[in-house]
Order: sequence, then structure tokens, then C-alpha cells
Amino acid sequence: MKSEYTRILPPEWQAMSRVFTALGDEHRQRILLLFEKDERLNVGQIAEVSTLSRSTVSHHLKILREAGVLGSEKIGKEVWFWINRPRLEEALGNVLAYVRENH
Repeated sequence: MKSEYTRILPPEWQAMSRVFTALGDEHRQRILLLFEKDERLNVGQIAEVSTLSRSTVSHHLKILREAGVLGSEKIGKEVWFWINRPRLEEALGNVLAYVRENH
């Protein structure tokens, strides 16, 4: 047993909990799956194809952005979102590396 992790997470794992918490919601998973490779979408485009209201979509996008799952940029009056691939690769890579090294 590795008892050193009972009180504190390894530094490379600390930011990951936000990613996994954000991805733990089915609505946010569906939003993420809407994006095609290198695509940018705005709230209106996502709400248009979603069963959720625009304000609820905005709320979920905020959580995904704050967790680093999505990147965003405001251009004019619109905010455009995209999948933050490096952040997701880092989070998932840390878990995969741990599993490969220790199990």
C-alpha cells in the first residue's frame, strides 16, 4: 500500500480532479462530443442542437472551461469554445502512466 497518498494527491494529479468532475456530468459529455476535430462552437450553436436551454448550456460550458476541458475566446459579442486537447491529454496521460507503471 502506498500510504503517502492518503492525505495528499501527487502534484500532477491535483488539477485532474477538476477535469474528471467536469466530465462526470452526462450533459457535459454530450457537449464535448458535439465538437469535431479543430472545431470552434459558440453557445448558440450548441444550444440549437441540445435539449438544454441556452442558459443551462452556458453554465455547463463555464464548468468545462474552468476545468480546462475547453478553451475559449471572445470575438465581438460571441464566445467561441474548442476542446483543449493538450489539457485533456495531460490529465488522461497522467492516469494512464500511473496505471502502466503501477499495475
